[in-house]
Amino acid sequence: MDLLKNIFKGDKVIWIIFLMLCMISVVEVFSATSSLAYRSGDYWQPITRHSLYLLFGVGIVVLVHNVQYKWFQAIPFFLLPVSYVLLVLVMFMGVVSGDRVNGAARWFSFFGIEFQPSEFAKMAIIIVTAFILSKKQTEEGANPNAFKYIMIITMVGCALIAPENWSTAALLFGTVYLMMFIGRVEKKKLLLTGAILGSLLAVFVTFLLVTPNTTLNKIPLGHRFSTWKERISDFSSEKVPAAKFDINENGQVGHARIAIATSNVVGKGPGNSVQRDFLSQAYSDFIYAIVIEELGLVGGIVVVFLYICLLVRAGRIAQKCNRTFPAFLVLGIALLLVIQALFNMMVAVGLAPVTGQPLPLISRGGTSIVINCAYVGMILSVSRYTEELEKERLHNANIPLTVTVGADEYASESDMAANEEPVSEVMNNDTELE
Repeated sequence: MDLLKNIFKGDKVIWIIFLMLCMISVVEVFSATSSLAYRSGDYWQPITRHSLYLLFGVGIVVLVHNVQYKWFQAIPFFLLPVSYVLLVLVMFMGVVSGDRVNGAARWFSFFGIEFQPSEFAKMAIIIVTAFILSKKQTEEGANPNAFKYIMIITMVGCALIAPENWSTAALLFGTVYLMMFIGRVEKKKLLLTGAILGSLLAVFVTFLLVTPNTTLNKIPLGHRFSTWKERISDFSSEKVPAAKFDINENGQVGHARIAIATSNVVGKGPGNSVQRDFLSQAYSDFIYAIVIEELGLVGGIVVVFLYICLLVRAGRIAQKCNRTFPAFLVLGIALLLVIQALFNMMVAVGLAPVTGQPLPLISRGGTSIVINCAYVGMILSVSRYTEELEKERLHNANIPLTVTVGADEYASESDMAANEEPVSEVMNNDTELE
């Protein structure tokens, strides 16, 4: 038991949520990769690869959660420019060579190892946003420069991600926007930014819908425009009766809805999915539909509950922080994971247009699993810090207070308050632990 306590430190609820999501992932990915097993001729190969990534991810969590949170502030200084350069290279390679997967150039290969630079850019931008918000806090709120710096960094990153992966760029910007709201950035600026971007988005969507595909395909870096147009049109168009629904034309959406519709309260049981053989992304973008088909309404609710618990628990950890950087970092990471999870689930049940967002910690993947596990490790690292604070408070509360009355002078409350470190200075000083 002592060995387990030394390995699995930090918030126990976060550990339970993480391990439960990993167990669900192993079961459902094993079931959903039937098409990959058929093509490879090896039934165990897909799940073996996924299990190895998860085991490596658990190792990442253990490693990262033993690092003091203050060292995370150094990550963006090298990861941000590197990710920007890689995003430019991936975009350039897609234009020059036309080497794309499903019409998009999102992967970069380095000595045979493939990864998505957008995942590293997301991590860097979330951390740098938390860093800027923490350093620019004042008694009245965030310094006006915080909004400017965050917007410049975020808009550059989103502009590089959007041509190949619009949904990831939108998800990242939405998370940063919520972080600025929590970080007390001036509400007028946030509302004005939201109104401007909302108007631009409406104009862009209108442009896509009224422009012929032949014209859209001729626009530089517009190779994804026709795909976006098709997905928006399919989602916003009048619902087709089931008897007239073309399962061949709308295969992904159709089979996902069949998987959900043919389920029940407890589902068909693990490994008994039928639609996994027809969904090309059953193990990734539409894995939530397979979860409902096999585990039923109960399983679907449990998965949603786990992500909501992750967000709530992260909020409680942030409340216990006496410094701003770890609080903003934990909230930013939790918001990123939970928003992506909810969006993936909304796509699976038909409440959002089809996108390429995997279900964090459940969908099959490589880069996403490693990065998401690093996120969990960061949350646990901050939770270890808050546990140390709690122990220190309890220790100080048990120290008896001795006051000498008589010839000796004693400190008054006003004198003690004058000697205390200003609140704003404590909250912004994230360079070292107290």
